[in-house]
Amino acid sequence: MSIPGPSVPSHACQVLPSQAVYVIHGVNGGDALGDPDEVCLGDIYTLEAGVAPLRLVLTHGAEGQTVAEGSQIGTAGQAVRLVARYTLMAPDGDKIDLLLMRLDGGDRVVLPLSPMTSTADYTLLDVDDAPQQVRLADLLCVSFARGTMITLADGRQCPIERLTAGEKVLTRDHGPQPLRWLGKATLRAQGAFAPVVITAGTLGNTGDLIVSPHHRIFLYQRQRRAGLQTSELLVQAKHLVDDETVFQRPGGFVDYYSLVFDKHEIIYAEGVPAESLMVNDATLCRLPAEMAEDVKARFPGLAQVQHFGTEASRQFLDELGRYALYRPRRGADGK
Repeated sequence: MSIPGPSVPSHACQVLPSQAVYVIHGVNGGDALGDPDEVCLGDIYTLEAGVAPLRLVLTHGAEGQTVAEGSQIGTAGQAVRLVARYTLMAPDGDKIDLLLMRLDGGDRVVLPLSPMTSTADYTLLDVDDAPQQVRLADLLCVSFARGTMITLADGRQCPIERLTAGEKVLTRDHGPQPLRWLGKATLRAQGAFAPVVITAGTLGNTGDLIVSPHHRIFLYQRQRRAGLQTSELLVQAKHLVDDETVFQRPGGFVDYYSLVFDKHEIIYAEGVPAESLMVNDATLCRLPAEMAEDVKARFPGLAQVQHFGTEASRQFLDELGRYALYRPRRGADGK
């Protein structure tokens, strides 16, 4: 996708002061998240209670990322550099990535690539002190990889990259719906950008289903299970990873495609129900800048409501047991 002009439009994300993430147990007790040569693997971090995120507005040009007008931190034109990427593990086994950034002049901020809470502790597992210098806007949340087969209104299967605006796609709740927009971004498949591969047959999918880590899969439970508020279960692809039938695949590049409809829809990808891109401020701030600006220009004022269902954590899935929950039953005896 071409980028008009020397720089892309301003783009906002939510960051935290670096001192808001600090060590509560370990070698660096009491210290804030620091540079790679200052931290110690195994230290346990927490998020300061009540800390308010700051709106960081960026523009990306030939010279790199700079602070733009309207930012709550920094001054317009101030350079922003990505210092390191940290991988931490929550008590439920879920891994999160934090990006540490430095504004020209010394201020440091942290961008969590997954939600953090002040009620949980996080153990530092890994440090990447030479992270890929990508735009912070290149944080896709809901995308399918090239080649994903999408079910059309008439039942035909179409590779996602061949879809066109106006073409009718089958949705679970509203039947045939016209596709309003198809976005594409090509990213290096590393860290938080590495796609999740759900191998053929794991969820009854006809082929490998390859999606971005935060993409939510829709699973309908015919029998109400303990702990489920609804029969509709929504689970992020990264929580399905068991390194056997579902795994994350780093290396090379990946073409990601996002679909937008008039509403937030559940569509069928490789025969598996999965969500479309939900257009609102929270999701747009994770799209590549040129893609986000295109969506905002085409859908001014659009704020879609998330599809209702029970959000499942990794711990919740571990407790329920993935085999019984996901793998389709082929007969009355489950064989």
